Amino acid sequence: MNFIMSKKFLPVLLVLICGGLFVTYGVMGRGDRLSDNPKTKYEKILKNVGIVLEEGHYSPKTIDDAFSKEVLNKYEDGLDPDKFIFYQKDIDDFKKYENKIDDEIHGAPLESFYAISKTYLARLNEVSKNYKEILSKPFDFSKDESLQLDGEKRTFPKTEAERYDYSRKRLKYLVLGRFVDLQDERAKLNKDSLHKADSTLEREAREIVSRQMDRYFLTLKNHNTPDDMFSDFVNAITGSMDPHTTYFEPVDKRSFDELLSGTFFGIGAQLKEDDGKIKIGSLITGGPAWKSGDIQPEDEIIKVAQGNATPVDVTGYAVTDAVKLIRGEQKGSEVRLTLKKADGSIKVVPILRDKISLDDTFAKSAIVNDGTNKIGYIYLPEFYADFDDPSARRSATDVAKEVQKLKDAKVDGIVIDLRGNGGGSLNDVVDMVGLFIKDGPVVQVKGRDEKASVLNDRDKDVLYSGPLAVMVDEMSASASEIFAAAIQDYHRGVIIGSTSTYGKGTVQRSISLDPQSENPLFSKPSEGLGDLKLTFRKFYRINGGATQLRGVVPDIIIPDRLENVKFREKDNPDALSWDEIPKATYTTWNPGYSYNSIVSEANTDLQKSPVFKGIREDVDQLDKYNDAETPLNIQKYRAQIEQIKTLSKKLDSLTKLSSEFPVHNIASDSLTLGNDSDKIAKNKQFLKHIGDDIYINQTVKVVEKMIGEEQLAQTK
Repeated sequence: MNFIMSKKFLPVLLVLICGGLFVTYGVMGRGDRLSDNPKTKYEKILKNVGIVLEEGHYSPKTIDDAFSKEVLNKYEDGLDPDKFIFYQKDIDDFKKYENKIDDEIHGAPLESFYAISKTYLARLNEVSKNYKEILSKPFDFSKDESLQLDGEKRTFPKTEAERYDYSRKRLKYLVLGRFVDLQDERAKLNKDSLHKADSTLEREAREIVSRQMDRYFLTLKNHNTPDDMFSDFVNAITGSMDPHTTYFEPVDKRSFDELLSGTFFGIGAQLKEDDGKIKIGSLITGGPAWKSGDIQPEDEIIKVAQGNATPVDVTGYAVTDAVKLIRGEQKGSEVRLTLKKADGSIKVVPILRDKISLDDTFAKSAIVNDGTNKIGYIYLPEFYADFDDPSARRSATDVAKEVQKLKDAKVDGIVIDLRGNGGGSLNDVVDMVGLFIKDGPVVQVKGRDEKASVLNDRDKDVLYSGPLAVMVDEMSASASEIFAAAIQDYHRGVIIGSTSTYGKGTVQRSISLDPQSENPLFSKPSEGLGDLKLTFRKFYRINGGATQLRGVVPDIIIPDRLENVKFREKDNPDALSWDEIPKATYTTWNPGYSYNSIVSEANTDLQKSPVFKGIREDVDQLDKYNDAETPLNIQKYRAQIEQIKTLSKKLDSLTKLSSEFPVHNIASDSLTLGNDSDKIAKNKQFLKHIGDDIYINQTVKVVEKMIGEEQLAQTK
């Protein structure tokens, strides 16, 4: 490893993990930077964080007054993203710390955190007393008013009356939603004996929201310990450096998100907390949530119900509390999630809990046969590898086996699906690219003040040389982007997907903030200062461009419903910039025909397609609703909800084929299913996922054009 270390770093552990090298270092207990001897634990943490950022970060911002101002704004926004706790006068008062936080990082006494946190807790206490009074009186839903839910489009209240009015509207919005739900439930019952008056339903809605608020403020109170708030403060510092540099206090060795998978939890989804909302972070391939086909990352969980029981509104819940509702004791028991989709629509998704088999996450293949050509399809959910067990399965090895099986089945072309693949083992990316090229560079890796190192495929054998397409989307990140970029740079295959992949082209490592003795024989006891996950390297394509920020722009762009959702790397203002270095030496692939004509023709067809034109239009229309203020008049509210629901249903129909195209297993795979009913059911679901997917169908059409061009070239 070529990382240039400061004398203030002592390597204590080297670990190879998914996506690159992560190295644990300890901040040394000597040197001029630590001789000031900060008085408190928090001051020690700040100073050590500053040292690590300045000495080790790939591209550190100067920790000066400008940086200090950015940290202040980020911490304020983290504490009060909806702008209903602080007054504008508080924000104005905090400006006296705009030029001081950088000094505190460099060793000055810590003042800003204590002052801001003290004000926050006082204001939070004030706000928490308002909701009981507001909810004690009926709301008038005939009044024509609206609410801006996006905190970025609001300003902090200037007066107590202004803050109170926003709190009133915020609570009215919550009650209105519950009131409409109760009205709809009443309509479904359609029994006079169970008929409740609107006034009764409105009161019940207020009572439900009151309990939500009790829970919400209790959750905030439990989170607002000094250590938790200081951790947020430090993460405002690290997050201002870049989104993937993160501080973990010692207790944060606890999971900061909950994994609902395996034999313990049952639905196969990773949850995360995002500005007080509980969202789907990722899905476990083959798990119940994945198999539903109706759950995607960034969906917000609003309610959880056990089968047909009354749903529990999880507004204000901590992630761990929501997990207790979602997990179940029995296989096959039903949980129903009410989700607010990333496009703004609401959907209730029933899921049968199940155990998650590790086999579900491995590479799988199938054959699409339209009667003329046989197209091989390989789905790879992640670039997996077990570095502690050399004999364990690896993604590159498994993909090679699937490719060989498809070759034996005499397929005419291959599609590799990397949609939703968040990355993984860098070694496996290199080996997997090597299956499709003779030899040569795959990716360049560069550390701060380092010369770029090139990772090469050294195997001159090519396992598969026929037509190839790679599918990507907004969730394809890191290792997926490296693979797609290499295939694109070599002109080895066509990349198909959304306007760009995620854009994470950085590598992180874990660094302990606890001082370490220069002499390993006299190690110091841990002071419990925590750890820093630090960005220290960047990936570059073999053409010299970074995968960071821009990601990979596909050759053929297909519109999808997540296009306007702001969650890619480029949507974070603190993301590291795109840049380029000298290109590596490589020879492009020559298939004997022009890829450019295929790409041009496919993009033209997509522009003319009424289906994809409809998807573009509906996605843009949904985006307008998400940007607009939410009406608090019940008639206008219902009208907006119906319009969003109609658009969402239309998108559902557009993105699913009216009739499945023919998909079947490789003969050898069918034999391995045997009489295992569970395997048979999962396989059936896998084939169905392929057969009704309009994006796979469109990709297959492109590969068929490549096959036609290849056959034509061979006859000349």
